[in-house]
Amino acid sequence: MTALLAIVLSGLGTYFSRAVFIIALANRRIPSRLRLAMEYVGPSVMAALVMTMLISPQGEVMLGLPEGLALVTAALVAWRTRNHLLTIVLAMAVFWGLRALLG
Repeated sequence: MTALLAIVLSGLGTYFSRAVFIIALANRRIPSRLRLAMEYVGPSVMAALVMTMLISPQGEVMLGLPEGLALVTAALVAWRTRNHLLTIVLAMAVFWGLRALLG
């Protein structure tokens, strides 16, 4: 299997796995308890992505100055604004800016 075919098949699988839920639930009312639980999906996914970035395959924590300050920025922005997009944008700006400055 070529790399291009693997990428295309992965993309189609991802697309259809998401589309099934949209199509199946389009005309249904989602219970309030489920909607409340779904509010935690975004922050949970973000935490999982951040943790995979900070932990090496050997299980060591690789937390440098850019990562630490980006995490502090994300925590403060999320706490003050409750805005996911602003939190991601500002934390990534701090992370990328410090990485560029420190080399």
